[in-house]
Amino acid sequence: MLESLLQNDRELLLYLNNLGSEQWDGFWLAITNQFHWIPLFAFIFYLSIKSFGWKKGLFLILSMILLVALSDQFTNLIKNTIQRLRPSSDPSIKDSLRNLIKPGGYSFFSGHSATSTFFSVFVILVFKERYKQVYLMLLFPLFFAYSRLYLGVHYPIDVVSGIIVGVILANVYFIGYKKASSKLFS
Repeated sequence: MLESLLQNDRELLLYLNNLGSEQWDGFWLAITNQFHWIPLFAFIFYLSIKSFGWKKGLFLILSMILLVALSDQFTNLIKNTIQRLRPSSDPSIKDSLRNLIKPGGYSFFSGHSATSTFFSVFVILVFKERYKQVYLMLLFPLFFAYSRLYLGVHYPIDVVSGIIVGVILANVYFIGYKKASSKLFS
């Protein structure tokens, strides 16, 4: 059963990855680059200060930076424990992929999907009472996650698992953030 699931995962990746075309490659390469999202992060940091003032806003910003570091380390721990080969290293499909980049490391689960979802869901939880448009943040992890499939660097299960992990971590982290914030600023 597990092998059948993994085979379906490979086939779905090949299907989605091969929908790509040269005219869209630059777009998806830009989407997957974290540095192109800096304006979004700067805007979120600005909203943090604007909404909560300097002290609480800086605490929120530091919490977001810590969130990214924790997500990155947790992802690396899981990847190095599971050690699932990336599609570009999988001998059964690597020659059938449209591979635009060849990252190192392992594939399960997608760190881009986990961290972008973790960050976005946390931001939504923090700002949902103040800004109804904050739900548009969900576009960030969705685009980010699809870019991993388009570029052939993760399997669909890696991406979906990363999203699920991101949602869970964001909710747990938000509870801790609220407790710490209420102790510091009450």
